[in-house]
Amino acid sequence: MDEQFQGPEGLVGDQAVSDISNSIGALVRSVSAERAAGVGRAGVTIEDIVREEMKPVLKAWLDTHLPSLVERMVRAEINRVIEQAQR
Repeated sequence: MDEQFQGPEGLVGDQAVSDISNSIGALVRSVSAERAAGVGRAGVTIEDIVREEMKPVLKAWLDTHLPSLVERMVRAEINRVIEQAQR
């Protein structure tokens, strides 16, 4: 049995990629503006700013996409197990 390896499908669609790209662009602009305001002083680091800026973006993305992503991945795994059991 010679099966060809197939890489996973993209985990996000084109619209999600575009939305994420736009969000990251906004984040980069925000960090650039913050650098001019003395980031790294008074205990605030770039990491702190990125973490805080990414939390709502990541939460929104996960709220939108995680349920269907998990469902699709579980369904694919169940189908794979069923196919193996039928051989």
